[in-house]
Amino acid sequence: MATKGTAPQPTLSAIDAGALIVGMVIGAGIFETPALVAANTASASLALFAWLLGGGISFVGAICYAELATAYPHPGGNYHYLMRAFGKNLAFLFAWGRMTIVQTGSIALVAFVFGDYASELWRLGDDSPAIYAGIAIALLTSLNVLGVRQGKWTQNWLTAAKVLGLLLVILAGIALAKPLAPDTITATAPKTTFGLAMVFVLLTYGGWNEAAYISAELRENQRNMVRVLLGSISIIAVIYLLINFAYIHGLGLEEMAKSKAVAADLMRRAMGENGAKFVSFLIAVSALGAANATIFTGARTNYALGQDFSMFSLLGRWQARGNTPTNALFVQGAIALLLVFLGAITRKGFETMVDYTAPVFWFFFLLSGIALMVLRRKEPNVPRPFPVPFYPVIPLLFCVTCGYLLYSSLVYTGIGGTIGVAVLLTGVPLLLLSRQTRESESE
Repeated sequence: MATKGTAPQPTLSAIDAGALIVGMVIGAGIFETPALVAANTASASLALFAWLLGGGISFVGAICYAELATAYPHPGGNYHYLMRAFGKNLAFLFAWGRMTIVQTGSIALVAFVFGDYASELWRLGDDSPAIYAGIAIALLTSLNVLGVRQGKWTQNWLTAAKVLGLLLVILAGIALAKPLAPDTITATAPKTTFGLAMVFVLLTYGGWNEAAYISAELRENQRNMVRVLLGSISIIAVIYLLINFAYIHGLGLEEMAKSKAVAADLMRRAMGENGAKFVSFLIAVSALGAANATIFTGARTNYALGQDFSMFSLLGRWQARGNTPTNALFVQGAIALLLVFLGAITRKGFETMVDYTAPVFWFFFLLSGIALMVLRRKEPNVPRPFPVPFYPVIPLLFCVTCGYLLYSSLVYTGIGGTIGVAVLLTGVPLLLLSRQTRESESE
């Protein structure tokens, strides 16, 4: 039975939460973006430095989120921080944007990646990627509706399989692929743009902030949240550095920059066509893991929205038996399936979803960093088990980074980003209607 009065229970261990974050961040990006980073860096050492710097920037952001998540444990995550810092209006727009753009777009994005690579193994016709994407969303949503136990164990196994597969690729690239002559800068390379390389790097690191949405379900939150955030980022950074070293060692920077499927090319060189097929399977598993984690955390904001706004009260019901927001999961799944349909129409599902989500994501990420500083002034007496060190330097550095990426996403995404912003703005009339409804109910 789902009731509005039932609240989330702390059932997740630090290992469960870490598997969610690692599984969400290490999605399909690490199999695609290294080639783009290589094309925009002048040397192998600079390419590796970009990945190291990306880990450092993500670590700075994780420190900021560690303060927010331990001081304000809540299933709404960013939604809750923005509400306390800026009020209900901005929080409503964030929840609306997350439900219709950011989270559902991210689910559709990784589902399309799963569909693309699953189709390499067994094709289901002309619309095979979209069919696989829809099946993945429906199946994973159903598993999470059954209960948090099913969702977390699915995630733990998918993350374990993904990390093991990545380690095998790293070993094959270093031990079996014939090293090429080291290169510094390619004679045919276009003008390098380190800033653009960092956009791709930070896109690949994206997703660690989802830990905020499980803060109310994490056992011993004040102690474990810091471990989950900082530990996950450290693990991810090490894996990213190792896999890029393997790419560079086995292919060389010039071949990386030219590659359309860098991991498949590396494994083909190391182990032949069987190696390339293995990578297709690995990427499909990685995408499933990222999709499941995104589904798991995404519905938590929808639940918080339903708790605070009567217009969406259906979403604010928590199923006690499975300890999960059932209605919020169903609505999220339906919207994600709609986006899969739209992506199928464009025939560029992955690219369409990247363009659609990026500007809105970085806008609210920036506001979350500002919220930390606002709440320091607005609520100075709230206990902060993990205060950000070197305040306010670290939060300001985080905000500057988010501002730069917001600018870059608006410049580079084109019409897809414009559509995403337009969908966000459709939340304004809904907000006004909600306010009128609330005022009528209070009279």
